[in-house]
Amino acid sequence: MKKLFLLDGMALIYRAHFALSKNPRFTSDGVNTSAVMGFTNTLLEILKKESPTHIAVVFDTEAPTERHIEFTDYKAHRQAMPEDLSKAIPYVFRVIEGFGIPVITSDGYEADDIIGTLAKKAEIAGYTVFCMTPDKDFAQLVSENIFVYKPSRMGNDMEIMGVPEVLAKWEIENVLQVIDILGMWGDAVDNIPGIPGIGEKTAKLLIKQFGSVEGVIANSHLLKGKMKENVEKFAEQGLVSKKLATILLNAPVELDEDALLLSSPSRELLEPLFAELEFRTIGRRVFTELLHEEIPPILGYGQQTDLFGQPVALPELKTLIEEPEQDPLVMKNIENTPHTYHLADSPETITELINILSSSESFCFDSETTCLDANNCQIVGLSFSIKTNEAWYVPVPEDQVLAAALISQFKPLFENENIEKTGQNLKYDILVLNWYDVHVRGNLFDTMLAHYLLDPDTRHNMDILSENYLGYKPVEITSLIGSKGKNQGNMRDVEIELIKEYAAEDADITLQLKGVFEPKLHTSNADALFRNVETPLIYVLADMEREGVRIDKVALAEYSIQLETDIRILETTIYEKAGVRFNIASPKQLGEVLFDKLQLDPKAKKTKTGQYQTGEDVLSALSNKSDIARDILDIRQLQKLKSTYVDSLPLLINPKTGRVHTSYNQAVAATGRLSSNNPNLQNIPIRTERGREVRKAFIPRDENHILLSADYSQIELRLIAEISRDENMMDAFAQGLDIHTATAAKVYGIALEEVDSNKRRNAKAVNFGIIYGQSAFGLSQSLNIPRKEAAAIIEEYFNQYSGIKQYMNDTMNFARENGYVQTLMGRRRYLRDINSANATVRGFAERNAINAPIQGSAADLIKVAMIHIHQDFRDQKLESKMTMQVHDELVFDVVIPELEQVKMIVENRMKNAIKTTVPILVEMGSGTNWLKAH
Repeated sequence: MKKLFLLDGMALIYRAHFALSKNPRFTSDGVNTSAVMGFTNTLLEILKKESPTHIAVVFDTEAPTERHIEFTDYKAHRQAMPEDLSKAIPYVFRVIEGFGIPVITSDGYEADDIIGTLAKKAEIAGYTVFCMTPDKDFAQLVSENIFVYKPSRMGNDMEIMGVPEVLAKWEIENVLQVIDILGMWGDAVDNIPGIPGIGEKTAKLLIKQFGSVEGVIANSHLLKGKMKENVEKFAEQGLVSKKLATILLNAPVELDEDALLLSSPSRELLEPLFAELEFRTIGRRVFTELLHEEIPPILGYGQQTDLFGQPVALPELKTLIEEPEQDPLVMKNIENTPHTYHLADSPETITELINILSSSESFCFDSETTCLDANNCQIVGLSFSIKTNEAWYVPVPEDQVLAAALISQFKPLFENENIEKTGQNLKYDILVLNWYDVHVRGNLFDTMLAHYLLDPDTRHNMDILSENYLGYKPVEITSLIGSKGKNQGNMRDVEIELIKEYAAEDADITLQLKGVFEPKLHTSNADALFRNVETPLIYVLADMEREGVRIDKVALAEYSIQLETDIRILETTIYEKAGVRFNIASPKQLGEVLFDKLQLDPKAKKTKTGQYQTGEDVLSALSNKSDIARDILDIRQLQKLKSTYVDSLPLLINPKTGRVHTSYNQAVAATGRLSSNNPNLQNIPIRTERGREVRKAFIPRDENHILLSADYSQIELRLIAEISRDENMMDAFAQGLDIHTATAAKVYGIALEEVDSNKRRNAKAVNFGIIYGQSAFGLSQSLNIPRKEAAAIIEEYFNQYSGIKQYMNDTMNFARENGYVQTLMGRRRYLRDINSANATVRGFAERNAINAPIQGSAADLIKVAMIHIHQDFRDQKLESKMTMQVHDELVFDVVIPELEQVKMIVENRMKNAIKTTVPILVEMGSGTNWLKAH
């Protein structure tokens, strides 16, 4: 079968770029490769899954088309292409060239027209044609042998649309009626005007009734009201829009079957390109799956397969290469890089290793364990390195008595405060060793945290850092223990020689990364933040995770029963109000009930798959006028509360301690904030009464302890006052006024005592909204007030707090000139898109520019406080423990006689963590559970 794929090049590039906009991919030199990676993966997907016999990528040119000439406003309002995207396009063309795929263009014709013309010619020539694009306009082209191929995205599989699918989705009888719907509906992106007041839903109804745009115009007398008026007034505009939406089938392009024939990728072209783009995984896929080439395997890679999943014969594992010369286009790995990795598995070699490490000022180490839970795993081995390309591996016995005895030999070494320890994610290793009565001390150098400070928005795992900064591909752990999942093995299953090479390599590579990052920390002025905040915090968080917190299982079990009862009652109420039983958890059924049966919103939006949108934002907007919408929001909240927390928390109790041990993440949030998982403490609800009940289950370890909660009060507003030096806001805090009442008084021009709850609510929304770059539209939506009123409130806010407006302008200018903003302690947030010509992309960077110094300073503040509190507890030999950090709150498990002493320490350290002019207020409470203490 002749199978032709025609790719809509620019549409696919845009799609790829924005699909990764929240988690963009950058090279170590800062080149945004999101669009190239996404496009290449899409290309690989169809080559592997669809096996086309012929293929081409089609692009527009800059030459004006007939549409531009006849309708000068066509595509006139399109935003400028983001700079990162425009820089990526030449790379995409090199990828296409490397795959041997022809690029087709034709001056005066758009890619749509070229694809349409070629598709029809190919159909006549006996091809099955797939027009690959996310663009809805292509639905007009489908026929028995022509299909629209929408590539997979966001976890959803690809979608192929033929005639039946198009007719069903567009609710039409002939695929050409797609053009009529588009003509009436218009297209804001391409600036096709359509007929005002007619959207997708109305257009479908009118075309179903009258058959075409011309039919609607001819029968306008049958319409009513504003619709009749608009159809008659804008009839010509509707016909022009239909013409603009019509894909031309007469572009001057020939179907050159030989040129379109799929050829093999060029290793000569792609290998240097993928090396430049740092596409390690993609490179392996292309060369093993498409080229079927025998490439030197990385140790332990396992069986390679070709494009069709068949085994590829690989050469035997080689011994170390004698010659040091390295092909710059070939990724270094354990096979081709000279190294000396020792096995220390006897009393003599272990003693020799300890002596070597003890005489060093610094060493790098790593632990191999049976699982990722640091509080519930066993050490399989330890690796050490003090010199590039040399490392040691010490296997640890499975018998835990023998294991403890072996590890205890290293105890003086780890606890020597005069020796610096280097590692990747050291908190994990420190916590694991803690369970063997080894308490790591001394200065630390964590390569993960170093890179986090240097480039907070990208990924920080060792394999990626090694590839990007050292040009070295480490052995993958999955090659030793298998892929993630229930069948994955653990390190005890691995042969000693393989594990020695793998583990020693980890220590070696981590030491090399230290050599790269240490000078970079100095040049980016991040060294002080690294040494004084992030690194000391490792010890604090390790102790908190080791301590854990006690959970009241009985209280949670009782609450689970209560929630289940409440959920069933709400279900019955919803069925009664709907007048029908349906699956409330099904977005499709829910949408049909709310918008077809109950008619709650005649303008209800639909998803791309044609079903109604029923997300939280949609239901929240409906809740002011609909009881059933409020009930559905309530039932969703209860179900999430029950499944995510009430039923899940008891499952996380550690069998060794009887407590829950969350894991804190220092290198996730780009603002510097800590996050946590298993459980995610940051997301435990606090705003609703039912959500707060979960906090009741967090209790002291025994009757001799009490929980203490210490929470910064309005810390972000105090910090924006401090950073902006706005006189009015600083004065309000200095006087101890309620800041929202003071803001309302200023904005509305009234006395403090005249401020009512509604005005205070509005002022509170502005105070917090300004930090996040909220617009008048956003404020009007959140407060349910007219946009003009919201705009007036914001304007007066800036009149009264001119210092904040000045801060925003100054910060934006600094960001545009320097490419970053920073906190009070110098934590940087890099803003690659701050000067983008694309307003949407630039706007996102601008909001980050305003917010990052405030959120980041709040993060720094509480981190410094935690470090000092932790040290004070040690210095004063207190038995009380810091157990949780949640947003701006710290929670302590306090020995009751120590309560007052702990309160003094906590308040002092939290208030004075960073020297500020604006007073910092800390609110504290204690109780027999977290809710009572908060």
